[in-house]
Amino acid sequence: MFYRISNDTMEVEATQKWEQWEDGVAVFTSQEWEKEMDIKASYLLNQREDNIHFCKLEIHGNYLFGTLHIPMKEQHEKNLGFAFYILEKRLIFIDDSEIVKKSIDKIMVSKQRKGYTLERFLYDFLLSFIDEDLLYLAALEKEITNMEESIINGNVHKFNYRMLHLKKEISRLHRYYSQLTNLGENLYENEMDFFGKEDVTHFRVFSERAARLQAETQVLREYAMQVQDVYQSEIGIRQNNVMKVLTIVTTIFLPLTLIAGWYGMNFVYMPELQWRYGYPFVILISIIIVIISLWISKRKKFW
Repeated sequence: MFYRISNDTMEVEATQKWEQWEDGVAVFTSQEWEKEMDIKASYLLNQREDNIHFCKLEIHGNYLFGTLHIPMKEQHEKNLGFAFYILEKRLIFIDDSEIVKKSIDKIMVSKQRKGYTLERFLYDFLLSFIDEDLLYLAALEKEITNMEESIINGNVHKFNYRMLHLKKEISRLHRYYSQLTNLGENLYENEMDFFGKEDVTHFRVFSERAARLQAETQVLREYAMQVQDVYQSEIGIRQNNVMKVLTIVTTIFLPLTLIAGWYGMNFVYMPELQWRYGYPFVILISIIIVIISLWISKRKKFW
């Protein structure tokens, strides 16, 4: 697919002589790009676009080569990646996932500003991948808040599994925004002078927005750690309550055990053995001991 920026608008280009354009954008699949490189390898070095695992920008002699590794929202641990070349007045994307085409279509239906340029398109293109990320981060924060409330309400079912899932997602986004920040700063430096001095400031804006998102993910990471500490405290309180109950039960039954052991000796000359009311008396004494033990525990606020 080929596009061209002309008269402040971006439109599909029918011809395929993209290497002769100015302000042109070309989108290839990996197979199409291999064919192009076999035919027109005179001014671009063949870079491998497979195995894309991070966002980067490399500076070469007469072009810039980069990759974008984009985490899919709502689909944890799923990512889409593509490669791109930046030349003077031209952009080339190599993408098998169609995410580039969808982003360009989204930009085309929006209203372009007056004096729309290739630099502005690249800014809009990069921005399209993080434009709604604040909403996603807010959803993650709400999920953490719900987990915190469930802990307070005593519902800790599968907490560690859910929290691990969230922390992995937040860590993935934090790395992503960090890499985008570096990419935006490299574009802003404009070492190859591919971009106009007035338009290059857009990349500084993009870098700052990515940095703010990175800061937001750091706040979420710290919040998740605090909630996990609350969970550990709640588990500790529950264990303490269990030990408290066991201690009270043990304290109550200690004198009863003593009585049982005492009368279990069955000495012949124990008067209670021959007394008619000896057995009911021992039962009464045991009940009184239990009541007194419970009263003392309640008064001392052991439970």
